[in-house]
Amino acid sequence: MSTVSLALAKAHLNIDHTADDELIQHYADAAESWISDFIGKPITDFNPVPASLKQAVLLLAAHFYENREGVLVGISAAMIPFGVLDLIRSHREGGGIL
Repeated sequence: MSTVSLALAKAHLNIDHTADDELIQHYADAAESWISDFIGKPITDFNPVPASLKQAVLLLAAHFYENREGVLVGISAAMIPFGVLDLIRSHREGGGIL
């Protein structure tokens, strides 16, 4: 996978150490997989990969990094970060309404 480089993901997260490199890459890969499943085709099928899909991967990977548990208590939460669906909607196979 790795549409988004580790360096870009770390820059997005504002992280300058290497302690979480493997974890951050894992979250970027998981975000890309989730988005690919949602739009119905691999992000890597796009050549070049649209900036909107890369941004969605960054937002979702950051969400995974910052919210590592399945449940958030005491705060308002959403299923996925605001904006991810807006960024990927136009790339969904067969269009479809979300």
